[in-house]
Amino acid sequence: MDSLIEILHSSACSCVVRNKGRVERYYNRGVKDLYTLYTADSQLLSGADVADKVVGRAAAAIMILGGVRRVYADTISQLALELFAQNNVEISYNQVVPYIINRAKTDLCPLERATKDLESLEDIFAAIEAFVSSLA
Repeated sequence: MDSLIEILHSSACSCVVRNKGRVERYYNRGVKDLYTLYTADSQLLSGADVADKVVGRAAAAIMILGGVRRVYADTISQLALELFAQNNVEISYNQVVPYIINRAKTDLCPLERATKDLESLEDIFAAIEAFVSSLA
């Protein structure tokens, strides 16, 4: 994980995924890259190690559904941490926050709010799909 964390901190990327010798960097904010990866190339997530700058509940759900092995987060929400624990994903992090805030720093991140009361990973993913569709 140390090499992934180094890539995360030394480049302008927001997320780094390593699996089967392949290392991919992603640059978008929010869950867009993870969502696209899960829906277009989910095999990269299966058994992968991931280093991410900010992980909220939605990102955690995508990683779990994708079958990631280990995750490092600079910042992780308590909701995401609990979801990883419930699904036996190895997690390390720099700081835990109660929740991820929106970009204006005025409220919960929209996906943190949309998923906070959902129980199943499938319901969380449906909320993510609806959110991503609303952006298009």
